[in-house]
Amino acid sequence: MSAVFDFTFVPWFRSVAPYIHMHRGKTFVVAIAGEAIAAGKLQHLAQDLALIQSMGVKIVLVHGFRPQVNEQLKAKGHEPKYSHGMRITDEVSLDCAQEAAGQLRYEIEAAFSQGLPNTPMAGSTVRVLSGNFITARPVGIVDGVDFQHSGLVRKVDTAGIKRTLDFGAMVLLSPFGFSPTGEAFNLTMEEVATSVAIALQADKLIFLTEIAGVRIDPLAPEGEDNPIDTELPLAAAEKLLASLPDPKQPTDTAFYLQHCVKACKSGVERSHILPFSVDGALLLEIYVHDGIGTMVVDEKLEELREAASDDVGGILHLIEPFEKDGTLVKRSRTEIERDIGNYTILDHDGVIFACAALYPYPEAKTAEMAALTVSPESQGQGDGERVLKRIEHRARDMGLESIFVLTTRTTHWFLRRGFVQADPDQLPEARKRKYNWDRKSQVLVKKLT
Repeated sequence: MSAVFDFTFVPWFRSVAPYIHMHRGKTFVVAIAGEAIAAGKLQHLAQDLALIQSMGVKIVLVHGFRPQVNEQLKAKGHEPKYSHGMRITDEVSLDCAQEAAGQLRYEIEAAFSQGLPNTPMAGSTVRVLSGNFITARPVGIVDGVDFQHSGLVRKVDTAGIKRTLDFGAMVLLSPFGFSPTGEAFNLTMEEVATSVAIALQADKLIFLTEIAGVRIDPLAPEGEDNPIDTELPLAAAEKLLASLPDPKQPTDTAFYLQHCVKACKSGVERSHILPFSVDGALLLEIYVHDGIGTMVVDEKLEELREAASDDVGGILHLIEPFEKDGTLVKRSRTEIERDIGNYTILDHDGVIFACAALYPYPEAKTAEMAALTVSPESQGQGDGERVLKRIEHRARDMGLESIFVLTTRTTHWFLRRGFVQADPDQLPEARKRKYNWDRKSQVLVKKLT
């Protein structure tokens, strides 16, 4: 009997595993728009959240209920009223909001009680706990508009939420809060999620929304491979937000972006906007390098730096395919550990996407750049050139006058970047003794002065 193996599984799992490890023990605040539940996405979202929690992530789930409240109002012949992007909550609207919240909590708890159908975890139950974790205050009167029972977050019971998460449960929050006198206030899902993420100093704030993400240049031609910006540095997000009008609808670019910016400015490192319309959007955003939505970060996650001992495994993983196909000379773990201080790496969110090593020959005022490697996932994006420039900078700091490379397949790439061909006899004596004449590598030299 023969077995058919899916050979895409191994590289896929290897690419996902670092993110599983990286997110273990982290806290994510996930905010789901009421529109997602109205669109019938709850079951799949519950399965994905259960999977994420099973991999060690602590989750606070905040649900919205905008369409559900409007549906209740419509059934009672009452028109919804909004101002400044918020609902004006009169007595009827407050009753509808309480009814909608109760129904949604029931549906969400039921979805998580089903475990993970058709998986080895089918019998598992995700414990979901709610509570009066939010203290609220009234919005009051703004520009002459009385918001009545609409409120804002006054305080988050951080200790209570953390205890619940440490107990192994998922925390479920409705957009409701209560004053110290017991008065109920209708809040917005976006503000609750942002306030909780800031109070917890969560590792991620994630909005599952009606929009695909954010694009800095909304006038860019449609039909491009990537219609959104997958990563926005906080400074760029702030600049974009300042150029936009005040949002009134959830589909307005600034509607969710303003909360992502607020969270990042207040210590939440990463805030995400992603579409609930894409099946598995949460998994794609969390466990795939480029993600599927827009991520706002308080600093660039990409770091060009010198390698440390903890990077040995990542370098080996990066260069191994190129050693197998003969592009690179094979290096053992022992060699890389010994020479780790010679390596420069490009690290993106904990994953190494490019590297190179610099071996100086001070007596000849030159150095060899070896093992220049760029991950296939990011080739063509300038990563190799960035590493090369860093290597050149290191060589200049050592007082060297040139660098050289030995290559069999990438000659033209180096020639386009200022290298010129040289004879192997021009190599420093110590390097010439190790030159592999059978491999017949081209010697390319670049002057640094």
